Amino acid sequence: MSAAGHHTALRDRWYREGWYSQRTLIDALESGAAAHGATPVVFVAEGRETTSTPAEILRRAQEVAAGLQRLGVGAGDAVAVQLTNRLECAVAYAAVLLCGATLVPIIHIYGPNEVGFILTESRAKVLIMPAGFRSASYLDRVGEFSAIPTLQHVVVVDAEPGEGYLSWPQLTGDQYRRPSPSADDVAVLIYTSGTTSAPKGVQHSHNSVLAEQQTLPDLVTGGDDVVQLVTFPPGHIAGVGTLLRPLVSGSRSVFLDGWDPATAVDLIHRHRVTATAGTPFHLEGLLDLGDTGGKLSTLREFLVGAATVTEEQGRRAAAAGINTYRCYGSTEQPTITAARSDDAAPARMGTDGEPMRGAAVRIIGPDGSELPIGADGEVVTQGPDQFTGYRDPALNEGAFTADGWFRTGDLGHLDTDGRLTITDRIKDVIIRAGETISSGQVEDVLNAHPAVAEGAAVAAPHPRYGDVVAAVVVLKPGAALDLDGLRDHFAASGLARQKTPERLAIVEALPRTSMGKVRKAELRKEHFEHP
Repeated sequence: MSAAGHHTALRDRWYREGWYSQRTLIDALESGAAAHGATPVVFVAEGRETTSTPAEILRRAQEVAAGLQRLGVGAGDAVAVQLTNRLECAVAYAAVLLCGATLVPIIHIYGPNEVGFILTESRAKVLIMPAGFRSASYLDRVGEFSAIPTLQHVVVVDAEPGEGYLSWPQLTGDQYRRPSPSADDVAVLIYTSGTTSAPKGVQHSHNSVLAEQQTLPDLVTGGDDVVQLVTFPPGHIAGVGTLLRPLVSGSRSVFLDGWDPATAVDLIHRHRVTATAGTPFHLEGLLDLGDTGGKLSTLREFLVGAATVTEEQGRRAAAAGINTYRCYGSTEQPTITAARSDDAAPARMGTDGEPMRGAAVRIIGPDGSELPIGADGEVVTQGPDQFTGYRDPALNEGAFTADGWFRTGDLGHLDTDGRLTITDRIKDVIIRAGETISSGQVEDVLNAHPAVAEGAAVAAPHPRYGDVVAAVVVLKPGAALDLDGLRDHFAASGLARQKTPERLAIVEALPRTSMGKVRKAELRKEHFEHP
């Protein structure tokens, strides 16, 4: 059976089991505003705090949806949004979905190189972006994006009307027309950096997004007192889910547009936050400030993704009254497994938890056979929150096993309790402070440097960020290169700053396998994994 055939069979199964229905995200946003309309939703962006509600966000989103419809946006059209955790982002996301269009979230730190690729492949009709973020000006990109044939309009938040773009207040209409999309239509198209140099477009339907919304409450303990601090950027799949959650289910949430530990501690204290999530980098930032004056006294759980909490970090968190616990997921399937904050410490800190409701995990060997408990192998998964396929259909065949399980590209094992532990990555990526960086994309820029004959990008361990980008290069005869020169070269490329190599090794030759593949594990061990 083809990948498409397996997807159809799985979709039918999710309908039979009640995970899928004819309900769309439009229905969910409307019913969420009706049931939880007065619940406060707090946004802290660029130092300013704004409080809104699901009812107010829906009302404003309908006005913006009418504005998008006036620009010709309808079912099947793609609208890209590159904003941080701010009120306008929630309104924009909801507005795109209310049009029955496809939402294309873009990570806010992406440069014109990545954004241009995403706009082109997604065939986005409209881009909504900020005038700038911190020291970066985004207005400079408008002219560059004008060459993309499908892009008809750019809307800029925090800017006066100007040539080539609309301002945010101009994106308003008064005659919203409610469409009737299918629950199986693509609602979200989100791009992830994987083993290829170009990001991969991951397609989620209304049903798969709503399936994740059903299980998100399982990740936290408590009842009416739960308040979450959200720092995940909304351009990530985790950020999409957490931004939609208060609008759909009325969860009490406080959103922060950029990581600042002092601001986070203040918000935890003032809003009596009980739960948050992030990487060990974020956890350490909170712990480094200590619990002066009891400002972390309400925080009882910290969900960690993308990296492992060290024993020392776990002990420090426990001393502050915070239980840390791990989860595992991907852009293709947002939450696959998770521990719980009330699990015993070995399960919370030593494993990535049990499969979520509806999800299933298998461990297979190179020949596709099931491996025994405790044996490391490739992690393959299924679940109702799994994506419907890549934007480029050519990528689908290699993404699934012959019997239709998604190949995560990660190595891991299951224990006797059914808990998963990820032990290594098959995928050739670097994860810096929770941000997945494609080594292939870095290498495209690295190998374009005039001094480089051949180069490889690998992950180098870092005590705070988990990984940083490291470059190993063979120089052309008579050429010279240092880290400052490499930084200048990457800055000129337009890639996000986080993808710039932070360590450099110069070698006479790159070690290779008999098939000609660079031995990256050998490079990491020899040049960067020093005691």
